[in-house]
Amino acid sequence: MPQPVKTNVMRLLDAAHVAYELKEYPVDEDDLSAVHAAALLGVEAERIFKTLVLQGASGEHYVCCIPADATLNLKLAAAAFSEKSIALIHEKELLPLTGYVRGGCSPIGMKKKFLTLIDETAILYDSISISAGKRGAVVFVAVQDLLDFIPAGMASLV
Repeated sequence: MPQPVKTNVMRLLDAAHVAYELKEYPVDEDDLSAVHAAALLGVEAERIFKTLVLQGASGEHYVCCIPADATLNLKLAAAAFSEKSIALIHEKELLPLTGYVRGGCSPIGMKKKFLTLIDETAILYDSISISAGKRGAVVFVAVQDLLDFIPAGMASLV
């Protein structure tokens, strides 16, 4: 079996000696949801964390990682980032801002470092999955390793 092509996420984790497990799945352009990815991987949706990029009333950008089957609570997110209000950015802004496309956005290796929070439910698992930086690939990383590497905090976001 050929070796998978390394993404920037994998190269960054390798360079920092952070252990991860790569899992790939077939991309369905009609359903790029993290819940669909979880089903294709045979993993519970609560362990697959999707990456959302937001903009606060201040104009600052933020990143939230939440379980695939959850919906971000904007009031909790705004409070966690000390913003009056917060909203998801438009999909067309994602690539220029982060370097990633929808369905392949990772909190690792964005063009700029943004303040990042991971939903506190991540602590229930030894490892969680985040996008490997391209559609059809995720990496499973130990929660504490991910928090230390990004660096990120934890908060109630859903």
